[in-house]
Amino acid sequence: MTAVVVIAFLVFMMIGVPIAFAFGLAAFAGLGVSGLPLNMVAQKMLHSVDSFPFMAIPFFMLAGEFLVAGGLMEKMIQFANAVVGRVRGGLGHVTVVSGVGLATVSGTATADSMALSSVLLRPMARVYGVPFSAAIIAASANLGPIIPPSTAMIIYATIAGGSISIAGLFASGIVPGLLIAVFMMLAIEVIARRRRYPISGEPFRLGFALRKAREAILILLMPVIVLGGILSGAFTATESAAIAVVYAFLAGMFVTRKLKWSDIPNAMLNAVITTSVVSTLIAFSATVTFLFTVDLVPQRLSETIMQVASSPLAFLVIVMLFLILVGTVIEPVPAYIMLVPILAPIATGFGIDPLHFALVFVINIAIGVLTPPVGSVLFLMCSAARLSIWELFREIWPFVAIQYLVMFICVFAPGLVLWLPRTLGY
Repeated sequence: MTAVVVIAFLVFMMIGVPIAFAFGLAAFAGLGVSGLPLNMVAQKMLHSVDSFPFMAIPFFMLAGEFLVAGGLMEKMIQFANAVVGRVRGGLGHVTVVSGVGLATVSGTATADSMALSSVLLRPMARVYGVPFSAAIIAASANLGPIIPPSTAMIIYATIAGGSISIAGLFASGIVPGLLIAVFMMLAIEVIARRRRYPISGEPFRLGFALRKAREAILILLMPVIVLGGILSGAFTATESAAIAVVYAFLAGMFVTRKLKWSDIPNAMLNAVITTSVVSTLIAFSATVTFLFTVDLVPQRLSETIMQVASSPLAFLVIVMLFLILVGTVIEPVPAYIMLVPILAPIATGFGIDPLHFALVFVINIAIGVLTPPVGSVLFLMCSAARLSIWELFREIWPFVAIQYLVMFICVFAPGLVLWLPRTLGY
């Protein structure tokens, strides 16, 4: 049965069927040879998306849309420019800092890449050229799935079936995400000096920086309220997402006054489209995961891996190398759906902390959107900057290498991942 499902999925995908529907058709093929009733497809689809935490995804997407339309994103960029803009590679540093700030609100790399490129691509391209500028934006946007609140983490925790806390997983991503940002800023500094890019941006003046901080206070306070509420236990991830929407709406409508009623339908449509894509993928693939379970695939794979991996660390390294290959050919959501139910229990069997495994899994798969041949953020930035994929990849590979480096640091140093969650009681 498993062979039929896999072959059917690959055939449908190769002939151009969308991945979500390729999952659904493969599930029907598997059910057909298994003798199980076909109505199980509907049952598994409904059960897989009937999740309260999953409701956070459209809310965080909508909050991000309101931030950009309401001009709050521009305020954050102005503040970042006042603090780190007047150094070699200053606009690159501004982009990374802005990527960190945006990541604390939206949680998705694709949305963040479009938001950052709409504001920063043209001014950066005048100083650094289009390929390098697009590379910085794409790499900075990829902090979205790593720094909380992360849509990827919500999906992982939902698929894992409640075995880990979303708040705990959020906490585990803060230190690695900031470490990636610091390393990328160091790389930008080195590249800018080597290529002798001119210094741009505002000279640092404390009074000017404080004035820009005051103007950006609304967006600077937003992650404090949203993440602080989640990590303190004041409200759940879903409730925090709803609060973020209300906060962004009120700030854009009545404080900056740049958010218009005419912007709301388009913002809601974008959030609905993204949520629909994710929901359809999860719903159809849940039946495939169920068929794998019936066919004892997790148990067989677990036995095979245990024969090859002599220790928990060896298992982690093998899985991370495997996921690097997976990330280059499969989009993140299908990868979570197919592999989390299989690999997470095996990791637990090896005695690996579930939060540690979840975080390195999320980082690894997230980096795949920056790598060819199917990296979604890579293609989005190529379209926005009118570059070929290889023109962009030649400039982005140092940042991809940095993100993989931090991921492997987390593999070998679990304390880096677990320190903050354990401190907060998760």
